[in-house]
Amino acid sequence: MSTSSTIANSSAPSANHTIIRVGLIGVGNWALNGPARVLSLLPQYEMAAVYSQRHDAALSAADTFGIRHVVGSIDELVFHPDVDIVLVLTTGPQHEEAVRAAIAAGKTVYCEWPLTPDSKTSAELVDLAAKAGVQTILGTQRRFAPGLRYLKDLLGDGYVGRVRSVRMHVTVSSFGKNRNKAIRWSAFPENFMGVTSIFGAHLMDPLFSIVGRPTEISAVSVNQWPEITIIETGEEISTKVPDQLLLQGILASGAVFAVHIEGGKHHGTGVQIDITGDDGDLQITNTSAFGGVGEEYKLFGARVADSKMAPLGVPASYYWLPPSDLPSGVLELADLFEVHARDLASGSRTVPSFEDALFMQQLLEQAAVSSASGHRIKL
Repeated sequence: MSTSSTIANSSAPSANHTIIRVGLIGVGNWALNGPARVLSLLPQYEMAAVYSQRHDAALSAADTFGIRHVVGSIDELVFHPDVDIVLVLTTGPQHEEAVRAAIAAGKTVYCEWPLTPDSKTSAELVDLAAKAGVQTILGTQRRFAPGLRYLKDLLGDGYVGRVRSVRMHVTVSSFGKNRNKAIRWSAFPENFMGVTSIFGAHLMDPLFSIVGRPTEISAVSVNQWPEITIIETGEEISTKVPDQLLLQGILASGAVFAVHIEGGKHHGTGVQIDITGDDGDLQITNTSAFGGVGEEYKLFGARVADSKMAPLGVPASYYWLPPSDLPSGVLELADLFEVHARDLASGSRTVPSFEDALFMQQLLEQAAVSSASGHRIKL
């Protein structure tokens, strides 16, 4: 079967271009186990500088990953002559300061989701970057998972014909009544980092990049655990952050869609997407909403004349990276950086941007409005 994505068809890593020199802001758990590790896999990149409020942690990261410069401030990092792209890897409420500094320095800036905790501030950063002519990259890397890229190409090649309906169910065991200290921040709405905003954005971004964006929505967003307990300390916290989101509506194509995000599920967690078309059906599943070691997406499909769904193997050309022991959810980030390197070589822009962050944030905010009012909302 032919495929329509030029990204998917390019199996070899990008080459014959200048090394991309990276400056890291933040060296927390995700920074060290996600971006720093995947950049080590990619010969197109060099981690050149690092900054953290915890200077000892920055020194340790530099020693571990061979980073040449440990700097003393955000400004020193963004204006450093050896830095081409700034990675903002701090917590959501801290993103704005570093992003503004990177834009002021005229550097390409990557930021983890959420861009900021509120859409008004995010919109300001989108506008600021556009006026400065600065490229922005959003860390919603799931759309570059090999299985999801293949799913998009199957749809583009007409596997199901006209898409009639799309359904996605995302479940995680965390974010329930009892939570680890590492996600204590999820209890506070001002952080915009609950299960529906984190996993909702990271999985709805690839979904809508595949099937198109919604034009009309209605939603139910609820909190079923108004009191949570931190496992390690016994601390009890009152929270109003939603742990369930039901979102449905109409896509720009006219197809209907439904999304269910839920935290605190004990068994049967993961991701399942079902797509129904005039000429067939597709399904993609993963036993984890994040993706541990070896937890890859599995595809199934059937045309109208077929008696049942059958496995659809992802072609080898969709796997770009050298073998590693990293979780698949981390390797998707390596895929994003690989795409950025290819973009630089070709002059294209394929990676998600701050505009995508603003769309997703406004979508989630409108879902909350719909839930509170009981009204359907046109976007």
